[in-house]
Amino acid sequence: MTTSDRASRASRTPHDTPAGRPARGRGPVDGTAEPERHEYRHPAAGWGAARAVAEVLVRENAVVDGVRAVSRMNHADRGFDCPGCAWPDDTGDLHLDICENGIKHATWEMTGKRTDRELFAAHTVTELRSWSDFALENQGRLTEPMVYDADSDRYTPISWRDAFALVGGVLRGLGSPHEASFYTSGRLSNEATFLYQLMVREFGTNNMPDCSNMCHEASGRGLHASLGTAKGTVDLRDWEEADALFVLGVNAASNAPRMLTSLAEAYRRGAQIVHVNPLKEAASTRTIVPHELRDMATFHATPIGTLDIQPRIAGDMALLRGMAKAVLERAVADPAAVDQEFLERFTLGFTDYRALCEATSWEDLERHSGVDRARMREAAGIYVRASNTIISWCLGITQQEHGVDTVREIVNLLLLRGNIGREGAGPSPVRGHSNVQGNRTCGVNHKPDAAFLDRLAAACGIDPPREPGLDTVRTVEAMHRGDVKVFMAMGGNFALAAPDTPYTAEALRRCELTVQVSTKLNRSHLEHGRQALILPCLGRTERDHQRTGQQRVSVEDSMAMVHLSRGIKQPASRNLLSETAIVAGIARAALPDSATPWEAYTENYDRIRDTMSHALEGFEDFNRRVRHPNGFRLRQPARERVFLTPSGRAEFSTAPLPGTAPAEGLLVLGTLRSHDQWNTTIYSDDDRYRGIRNLRTLVFMNEGDMRERGLSEFDLVDVTSYAKDGTERLLRGYRAVAYDMPPGCAAGYMPEMNVLCPVGDYSAQSDQPLMKHLTVRVAPAE
Repeated sequence: MTTSDRASRASRTPHDTPAGRPARGRGPVDGTAEPERHEYRHPAAGWGAARAVAEVLVRENAVVDGVRAVSRMNHADRGFDCPGCAWPDDTGDLHLDICENGIKHATWEMTGKRTDRELFAAHTVTELRSWSDFALENQGRLTEPMVYDADSDRYTPISWRDAFALVGGVLRGLGSPHEASFYTSGRLSNEATFLYQLMVREFGTNNMPDCSNMCHEASGRGLHASLGTAKGTVDLRDWEEADALFVLGVNAASNAPRMLTSLAEAYRRGAQIVHVNPLKEAASTRTIVPHELRDMATFHATPIGTLDIQPRIAGDMALLRGMAKAVLERAVADPAAVDQEFLERFTLGFTDYRALCEATSWEDLERHSGVDRARMREAAGIYVRASNTIISWCLGITQQEHGVDTVREIVNLLLLRGNIGREGAGPSPVRGHSNVQGNRTCGVNHKPDAAFLDRLAAACGIDPPREPGLDTVRTVEAMHRGDVKVFMAMGGNFALAAPDTPYTAEALRRCELTVQVSTKLNRSHLEHGRQALILPCLGRTERDHQRTGQQRVSVEDSMAMVHLSRGIKQPASRNLLSETAIVAGIARAALPDSATPWEAYTENYDRIRDTMSHALEGFEDFNRRVRHPNGFRLRQPARERVFLTPSGRAEFSTAPLPGTAPAEGLLVLGTLRSHDQWNTTIYSDDDRYRGIRNLRTLVFMNEGDMRERGLSEFDLVDVTSYAKDGTERLLRGYRAVAYDMPPGCAAGYMPEMNVLCPVGDYSAQSDQPLMKHLTVRVAPAE
């Protein structure tokens, strides 16, 4: 493909929409296609997913590689771990442990398209900034390291040696190690993660923001406060034994599609499945699991929900407390409604929590949740009748002002009936990216505890810094002030994933140096510092050959299983390096006198794992245990009813209920992903399950709220957000779309709507940006 062909296919996206004009999103739409709406009546997954996968394989010219990948994906003993979500791999005899979005993600990585020096020579960075984000990624895989040349406003080739020397020289020239910040997305392997945090701490800082800061920080903090562990306690076998499953704040069909298999199996064995979400989603209706060939052939769908509850945005905590109040009311006549023995032996604070529930009126619970008391009592009845209950949740719970309190309220409810530390029961947060949990386990944490640092120091012979570092929000603020001069990102698309998009872009541009380790061109390469590097790395699907042979890496899933992953495809270019090799190269350049054996680590990842077995609790005998066919599970003390809290018990929370109702004329808005999207990667402008075609710049609204504002379907609207500091942010030319959701609520797609989330609007409990708790006004377009 010539550069002129590439340019003609790159949709242009203006930064600002003129008043009264339709806004363009970050997908491929060229402005000529009219938006369409239809009601989706089909099962989730099934033939719709199969057709979508076939279209992607043909479009990316990856039919052969794609089919091969399908047969090897998520087979821990002989294949590679899906680079998409972190749902656990099946440990039984399932031969096709796959989903539509996982195949899309792998195929997007295995594309035959290339972003080479010819493209960068033909287009300035200023030109590339005007391309849509779809167009940038759609150029294909990066092929060699590139450095920004300010005179020509272009990226030009640079050798790996010179690239490492550039980074090392700038880092060594800083006045303090704290003038650099090192970001990590969830794609990094455990081995690369360990080396990365080792390099950063040996350099002298804990400035390690990561995607957890924006996604599940509230889960970790809430669980740690209640149970003494920052992770869920269940595994996939528990999902197979639960009598009731409560799924909160997650659209499984798009965000964790392999969960649909577990939900279908649960329904068939008679389990109750309660979906709690402001939006009624296809993931709560029925499914045809693609690898169940008989059901596919006969179009036989299985229900995946028995009850839907639609609280208002941020009303989940009041709903959970209402369920607890109903359980405690039942316990007056039926003492078996609560597990009194468990409460007495293993918990602290039950008496105060019971008094709080009794003192909270049903009227307050209804007002704050947006759910009537009959519905809350119905959900409580399901909970009480179940012997074993799992409560699962995702970002719909955590990206709120009171996310930590809500996670603790989940634990409160589980504690009432002893649903901790036994089969088929417990808390189960759903991580949204392949190894984000492993990144945190292996040391990426801006607030490391003393025990971790002590072990790291003993195992690696370094003196790590002890003071807390910067998280995502504070890194953006520090870059904007000029306090952080170097920003390095291992994967991800920070410029689009972070809140307050224009502010974040300006912060990146104020850096002395930005370094992006990536597989494809994205917005973060174009919002760069005065000096900038693009360092291309191997993808999860590709073979990683080092001096001692092909290497395997490990990952940790949402349920603390650690297993190996081995690429199957020839790398996209001979000039790609592995993530570990890139980290080691930068480390040697920045720390020339380091005694750490960076080169030996790169040659053989077993050596990294040997060190990790000494540095990380739970990774003892790592190399042997990870080679078991399905790897091994990290110990979760709370699963054994060992609670590492100050009291040694599981602790009830008695937080006050937050107010959730918006002020007169305002709405509470949450951002979400479309079905044809993975994080900031957008495959198309369609959202099959929500019935949308050719449109990303929309606002989902309650039909009554639309009528109050005189709006009809697809009318143009302007959306204004109101920050805590009184400032406003505006999106023009969006389209109103009616959706089944509570009054007073609205929703729209990220990353387009990240503009509306001020960098200073983050939870005081978790420091997470309030992506799903924004106060907005929606009005007809000027």
